[in-house]
Amino acid sequence: MIENLPGYVSIIFILTTFLTIGFLLKAVKQTVFETIPAKILVFLLAFWTIFQAIIAINGFHQVQAFPPRLVLFGVLPTILLIITYFIFFRENFIEKLPLKVLTLLSVIRIPVELVLLWLFQGGLVPQSMTFEGRNFDILSGITAPVVYFLAFRGGKINRPLLIIWNIFALALLFNIVITAILAFPSISPNLPIELQNRGVTYFPYVWLPTVIVPVVLFSHLASLWKLFNDSPN
Repeated sequence: MIENLPGYVSIIFILTTFLTIGFLLKAVKQTVFETIPAKILVFLLAFWTIFQAIIAINGFHQVQAFPPRLVLFGVLPTILLIITYFIFFRENFIEKLPLKVLTLLSVIRIPVELVLLWLFQGGLVPQSMTFEGRNFDILSGITAPVVYFLAFRGGKINRPLLIIWNIFALALLFNIVITAILAFPSISPNLPIELQNRGVTYFPYVWLPTVIVPVVLFSHLASLWKLFNDSPN
């Protein structure tokens, strides 16, 4: 069924993935590019993106298992990496990242939500994972440029606005992640096929839970850490 999707869907999604990575690399390059944590991250990001593409192309994540292979071998390692960076590299990495780039990064959620809509129309994800259902994550993407403009005007940082927006966007992210996990066939085996989340087990859409979502999650957590700790922008 994945082969029935229009070719532009995959192209747009691949470009969106690279744009997400580009935002993160821009944030790293502006401030901490020469640090050891940055070099480790650049290497791991390249390796992880290629690795997930290879195993997805070979059908690894499509095998029905509990817990889902995608969660165990795709999502969990990225969460552990984020935790590792917050434990060991807060002062020399996270606190030095630029808030402006981390904020603007969320614009990538607009094309992501369009791709999810097309995947739904192709019968590969449930409607609940789109903005026609229970996924309102596109609001984070739409509001990101507005918040960027309002929060950094006049050389000052509107910390209350950024804190509220990051918490709001984080809540929307958790909402779609939980919705997506509950729609995995191995999590909810009695779901009819039209309500199952199968699209993200295929290449290139496997990059959504394994690359894009972790980067977006990290951007919000890093931003909130900086904002609550009054770190420089």
